Amino acid sequence: MFVPLLDDAPVRRIRKPWVTYGFMAACALVYAVFQAGWIAPPHSGAPVSFGLIPSVLFGDAVLPAGYYVVPAWATIVTSLFLHGGVLHLAGNLLFLWVFGDNVEDDLGHLRYVAFILLCAVGSGLAHAAGAPNSDAPLVGASGVVAGVVAAYVMLHPQVKVWVLLFYRLPLRLRAFWIIGAWVVFQAGNALLAGEAMVAWWAHVGGFITGAVLVAALKRPDVQLFDKDLTARIERRAQATTGKPA
Repeated sequence: MFVPLLDDAPVRRIRKPWVTYGFMAACALVYAVFQAGWIAPPHSGAPVSFGLIPSVLFGDAVLPAGYYVVPAWATIVTSLFLHGGVLHLAGNLLFLWVFGDNVEDDLGHLRYVAFILLCAVGSGLAHAAGAPNSDAPLVGASGVVAGVVAAYVMLHPQVKVWVLLFYRLPLRLRAFWIIGAWVVFQAGNALLAGEAMVAWWAHVGGFITGAVLVAALKRPDVQLFDKDLTARIERRAQATTGKPA
């Protein structure tokens, strides 16, 4: 539907979003080494061994011999670093690049790590609950990306974001409208999807988890819904004109 390119929100409290960069690098490295075959022969069993399989997570099924590498509960995290293809990977990395740095800035490095892990849990459980008998592995960081997007719109709904609408038309719109359209699209697909497309629930679960967590994990001096941004704009206008904005 759209591709985010860049936003107008500066990073003010941290030098670099190291957690975001590290997460992106880990996803890219795992794909390059174990899935794409760019560095070594691809590991065809990686999605089964490290992906989140609902029937295995809930204990109704077991992996075939030779595929059991980590406990079923750990796949909630390991599945984040595998992707279904280069476009799947690139899309998630682009969303993290545009929105992740500001969320990390407003939460702080350590709380942002906790935020990512909890969004992984929320999205993974939502996916598994939506198809508890599914034997198909869930892979990708899309659920965490959904949580990051939720936190961003809770923090900065008024910030302008450059996007490619329908992957072609460049537009600069407020985050509220862009992410609002994204939410409607995700929720609609989750409600209408058949058994083969229940991964949409991972996006919905991640988004809800991120929206709930951001209020609890944000820095004490950070205000939701761009209230501090509005105040800065008003002070700047008053200093410039001598009149209230």
